[in-house]
Formats: sequence, structure tokens, C-alpha cells
Amino acid sequence: MSETAENERLRERIGQKIAALEKVRDNIGQVIVGQKDIVEQMLAGLLAGGHCLLEGVPGLGKTLLVKSLAQSLSLDFRRVQFTPDLMPSDLIGTEILEEDHGTGHRFFKFQRGPVFTHILLADEINRTPPKTQAALLEVMQERSVSYAGETHQLQPPFFVLATQNPIEQEGTYPLPEAQIDRFMLKVKVDYPSREEERKIMDRMTSATLPTVNPVVSPVDILRAREMVRQVFVDDKIKEYILDLVLATRNPGSNGLSDLNNLINYGASPRASIYLITASKAHAFLRGRGFVTPEDIKQIAQDVLRHRVIVTYEAEAENITTDQIVKRILDHTEVP
Repeated sequence: MSETAENERLRERIGQKIAALEKVRDNIGQVIVGQKDIVEQMLAGLLAGGHCLLEGVPGLGKTLLVKSLAQSLSLDFRRVQFTPDLMPSDLIGTEILEEDHGTGHRFFKFQRGPVFTHILLADEINRTPPKTQAALLEVMQERSVSYAGETHQLQPPFFVLATQNPIEQEGTYPLPEAQIDRFMLKVKVDYPSREEERKIMDRMTSATLPTVNPVVSPVDILRAREMVRQVFVDDKIKEYILDLVLATRNPGSNGLSDLNNLINYGASPRASIYLITASKAHAFLRGRGFVTPEDIKQIAQDVLRHRVIVTYEAEAENITTDQIVKRILDHTEVP
């Protein structure tokens, strides 16, 4: 089969999957007002095989948003409220002593925890101590649980959506840089507009509450993931990604010497990998079998904002990571 015919076939298959994912967006829209960009980034993270960190103040509907996504995709969903007394065993599971009533023989049996699901909502992940945070992040990386010398595999697709309160709030344990780096995307959830909030009031106080019905199966998601991996990335796009990531580490050599005193640590190599995989998913959601620079620009903030660590000088001047990443995006030559 020629390359042109293969690309045409991939485009046709993508079109079929996009039609199904449009149903997911419409389905979520019956419950959630606005937040279209958030929904798209969540879908991109799911299709790219990564995990998402949602940051926003309480009460913005993050839990309802994640639950609606899981219901639309016919996926198992579990929610864990992270609290200061949450233990690792409360997440991954523990062994319990059981007895065979026929023989009287006693034995230990592994009782699976809530991580054994398709979509896990780790609610307010920064309100639990580092030991429990680390237990979840290890499962996210390995997609398995090791306990008492045995390894228990998680059933794909496994997707973690963690919510985080702004770190300025009391009672929070900020995620260490090495751990937060394991999230593919960090998405900011903001307040709704006046018009959107009016729709929320009307919808959530009506006599009949909106419901979400399954429209896509887990098999569809796994097949879509396979197609996302086939999305083409040109060498010029890869060089563009490297220019962006290297500019976060050594801005002076990239013509951005004014950022030298504002960046403490630049993005890790994981940023380059995630920029490619997330941009593939973004292109897929646009119905394309190839990545464009616009895909990179659309996804770059969510991939880089938690990987670029600013200096005290930047904090003192109220310069945010988002502003620094935007400066790099504006300055870097687009292929």
C-alpha cells in the first residue's frame, strides 16, 4: 500500500473515531456548562496515555466533570478524597486474613484498592502527606501494584485525573517537582463567566437534573489510542519542540537572556516526549493524521507550566510560569 493511500485510510478511520468523541463532548455538555477547552485537554490526555492534574479552587465542578467523562466513556470510575490521614493502603489495597470454612486453613488475600479502576479521581491530591502522594504516582508510572512480592496489573485504559487546590491555601502539601513531572498535563480550571454561571444556576436547580449516558466503549478508547500513535510528526516539528524545551533550560543561548534570572529549573526530557504525544492527540481530535505547529502551541502551556520552576526573583515580581512559557512561544521561530 502506498504512503498516500495509507494516510487516506488513517484519515478515514480518524474521522469515524472523531464522530464518536463528538458524542462524548455533547454528552458532557448536557451536564457541564462551558469548560470546552478543559474537556478537550482531558480527552487529549486520555488518548495520549498520560494523566492530568486539574488546578482550581473548590466548587468549580471538577468532580462532576470527571464523573461525566467516565460515564460517557462506559469506564469504571472511582473517586478518592485525599485527606491528611489517608494511607497508601487506602489507595492500592492491603492483605486481609481469610479462612477456608471447609478445611479451617487460613490464608492472606490481597484486597484491591480504588486504584484498580479505569478512571481515578484523586480529589485534592495536595491535602494528603507525601507518602500517600508517592504511592499514587508510582502506580501512575508503573500501571501496576506490587504488594507482598506479587505484581497486580491494572486494566487499561488507566487514567488518573487529580485535582489540586492552589498551594497558597492552608492545609496543603505541595507535590515535589519530581512527582508533579509525572503528570502529562496540568490544566487550570477557572471561574465561569456570568452567562455560564446563570446557565449553571438554571440547570442545577431545575426540576429534572441532567444525566449522562454511555456513548463510547473502552475498546473504542484503546483503538483510538493506537491511532493516535500513528499520527505523523515531521522532523521540523520535532526540532521546534526541542527549541521550546531547551529555551526553558538555557534561555540566554536562545535569545531570551531577560529570562535567565527568572527560571530556576527548566523542563525535563519528559516534556519533549509529552509535547509530542499530547500534540498527536490534539491533532487527532482535530481530525488530522499529522501534527502542526498550532497543535504544539495549543498544548504547550499545559505540558510546560508545571515543569518550569521560577526563581524567587520571579515570584517577587509576580511573574508566573504561564507568562514565561508564553514569552518563549512568542519568541521561538515557527517552522
